[in-house]
Amino acid sequence: MMASPPPNSVVTIGSKGSTLSPAAVYAVSRGISSASIDSAALEKLSQSKRSPPVNLSPDGPSNPLLLKPEEARAALAVLLNKLVLSDAAVRPALPTLISDTLTLASGHESLDFGSALGFLKSICQLNARKFDDIEVGRDEVGVFEGSCAASVAICAMLDCCSSALLKVADAVAALSCEAARADVSAFDLFGSGDGFSMKDETEVASDMKVLLFGSKLVGQNDSGSFTEIPTVNGSFREAVKLLHGRTRVELNSIIKVKKSMVVGKHGKEKAFVASVLSLAMPIRSMIESSLGRAKSTINVINDSSLRSSLAEIYEKACPSLAVLKDEFQSITEKAVSSSDYVLVLHSVYVFMVKLREVLAWEAAVALFAIETDDSIEKPQADTSKDNKLNGDVAKGEKKSEKKKKKTLGKGTSSIRQLLRDSIISKFEPSTESVAALAEWAVELSNYFDPKDTRLDNLLSKVKEIVESNEVRRLPKIPKGTRDFGKEQMAIRERAFSIITSVFKMHGAVALDTPVFELRETLMGKYGEDSKLIYDLADQGGELCSLRYDLTVPFARYMAMNNISALKRYQIAKVYRRDNPSKGRYREFYQCDFDIAGNFETMEPDFEVIKVLTELLDQLDIGSYEIKLNHRKLLDGMMDICGVSSEKFRTVCSSIDKLDKQPFEQIKKELVEEKGLSIETAEKIGTFVEKRGPPFEILVELKTEGSPFLQNSGSVQALNDLEILFKALEKAKCLDKVVFDLSLARGLDYYTGVVYEAVFKGTTQVGSIAAGGRYDNLIGMFSGKQVPAVGVSLGIERVFTIMEQIEKNRSQMIRATETQVLVAILGKDLTLAAEIVSELWNAKIKAEFGLTKRVMNHITRAKQSGIPWMVIVGESEVNSGVYKLKNIEANKEEDVPREKLAEELRTRLGVV
Repeated sequence: MMASPPPNSVVTIGSKGSTLSPAAVYAVSRGISSASIDSAALEKLSQSKRSPPVNLSPDGPSNPLLLKPEEARAALAVLLNKLVLSDAAVRPALPTLISDTLTLASGHESLDFGSALGFLKSICQLNARKFDDIEVGRDEVGVFEGSCAASVAICAMLDCCSSALLKVADAVAALSCEAARADVSAFDLFGSGDGFSMKDETEVASDMKVLLFGSKLVGQNDSGSFTEIPTVNGSFREAVKLLHGRTRVELNSIIKVKKSMVVGKHGKEKAFVASVLSLAMPIRSMIESSLGRAKSTINVINDSSLRSSLAEIYEKACPSLAVLKDEFQSITEKAVSSSDYVLVLHSVYVFMVKLREVLAWEAAVALFAIETDDSIEKPQADTSKDNKLNGDVAKGEKKSEKKKKKTLGKGTSSIRQLLRDSIISKFEPSTESVAALAEWAVELSNYFDPKDTRLDNLLSKVKEIVESNEVRRLPKIPKGTRDFGKEQMAIRERAFSIITSVFKMHGAVALDTPVFELRETLMGKYGEDSKLIYDLADQGGELCSLRYDLTVPFARYMAMNNISALKRYQIAKVYRRDNPSKGRYREFYQCDFDIAGNFETMEPDFEVIKVLTELLDQLDIGSYEIKLNHRKLLDGMMDICGVSSEKFRTVCSSIDKLDKQPFEQIKKELVEEKGLSIETAEKIGTFVEKRGPPFEILVELKTEGSPFLQNSGSVQALNDLEILFKALEKAKCLDKVVFDLSLARGLDYYTGVVYEAVFKGTTQVGSIAAGGRYDNLIGMFSGKQVPAVGVSLGIERVFTIMEQIEKNRSQMIRATETQVLVAILGKDLTLAAEIVSELWNAKIKAEFGLTKRVMNHITRAKQSGIPWMVIVGESEVNSGVYKLKNIEANKEEDVPREKLAEELRTRLGVV
């Protein structure tokens, strides 16, 4: 990872497919790189139309905006890029003049970015050109005004510096952990599955553990400055990422020039100030944390004289916390009171430089403490000199008298060596002279500047260490996925067997579809859930996505093959880019049962719900209820409450959260995010509270005077539900159903009855199955309307319940179906092969083992739950009579060799 382009490189503006990066802007600003216009881009400008000229009188008024020289060069690079990229009518003269200005060695501090007039006057003066010779059109002025070049440039510089400090801050903090012997056990708490750690905090904690891997120093001293590293550095990472994203987009966005010439300039600059201010607070937190760690490091130094001297020079030369707090306060005051956006952005940039200085001081203190501590092993130090500070044995000292030294972590050892090689060659440390500390801090501050090529080596080394990840050594699986061990697979296979048998009992046929579909097939079918779809990289010119469920692929299959009726089941994995939590995964199985085709009213709906009750009953997971509603009833409710039709689905998605959030929170979402009035939201609240036995709620909704009877869609829904409830009652499963008007099911494709099964036991897993009618989905693909209804069982959550049931029963879960263990008391493989093959041929599930100790065989049988064991030793071979042992009863009996398979088939009931 390079902090900036290499020295003396050229940043080419406008080349095809290229973009201007913050690092490139910074390199131009600091004179590391020069800027030039791509010849093809310049040729294109020369052929573009001319916009009407603008009369800018050289004597006209202007509001000067003078920048620091490096900021002015950065602004010139940004403006040049905007002019070259613009689809406006831009003459090549102005971009060429800007490019010429960038080649000038000095004078940039006199450039005025306050207005187009001021800029043109100053740029002409700097290049010894007459103002009247520069013909400027309306579009060029519009690009200048709309580019916010000064603001964007400072943000690009800030982005480059802050991005470089992300890894620097972690590396320096790791060195301080070593020098201060900090207790870093708190790092293990981040990302441990508690659900409270943010992604960036978890990443920092993980990186710190990698850097410190193998350390024999950390773990002794507890300090808040060290335990807060993941939180503080993580917040800084998050803010830098936000700034980086906004800056990269703005650097390469095309200015839309209108007649007014200025399009959204002030709004754009306000947005920049907001994103930069969101970085200011993390910078302050980083500064406070860094200063705290440096002081903690000084305090643990054993030599009191050295400790006192270090503290004195540190307090004298390092930026003080009080002054830095005042700077932060000044930034916030400017942001509130000043309309000078550039001034605010510049202040934050200066504050970022202060962070770099503070981190340099922290690194200097940590390095000094490590280098002057002869109890720390420093194997890469120069051993050619008699230098006790570096851990060498003094001349004449016996090796046996040398104390065992403590080692740094592998990552911090490499970082220490990199920094040491850069600064100690100039300023050698010693306990007698602490003056080197201040010199180190200055040198390290330069080192941490993206302008310094040495920084690239440090960043590359940190990246290499982190990516090697020696902490784990073993691989890990992605979040939201899980492995299934042998016991879990036994439960899973048993569940799949039950589910498949129920599906087949109802005449369903099996279907399988690809794990990924064309992206266009999936998009727009799931409403707000579409954002959770996993997209794949473009391979072979097709945009594909992992399937989100099994229903849309089924509808696509029906349409593609022109099938008008099908009863199918499918058991397969689906993928959702969701936040993983307990019982909620990114990769999981769904078990779907669907009936497509034209049938009598509620005929397939009844069967699907009946299938759902049979599944949950036969899986024997305990108490559950099936919440049921009708989408047309919901639409009627929306209409009655005064919700516009275009908001029906988005309001339904909010209502669907009522099982997880109180109505007050849903009400707030409906008003503030969905744009409903408070009165409308409260009216919806009175309806969604209705919940109870199906016929009881149905009668209430059909009572004379009910507003639902005034809506044709609601009347049809109520009539459909009456037919359905009567059928379910005859099938003796209506007692499992609850009529719940809050059930909405957020997926856009549902058109009729919707339902959701909820587990009511102690294991908290939420919904375990859901489904509904989707009459239009197949038609979306083919234009031919094929009604359909289905249900999907959330098998992962069912597994969680079944596993907990097995644990509560304290019963061993058998991972195999082995019926017999052939125990050979010795190492005779040929004998084992003869006997076990005979049993396999007789359709007996058998395993074999070769060991002289009979107890080892018995232990294996008990651990695996194998009920029978055949014991064959030397005496059994000689006599031709084997021992047959019942493991559970702990009884043995003799069986002639020739009758062994027949006897076992009888005992096991093998047909």
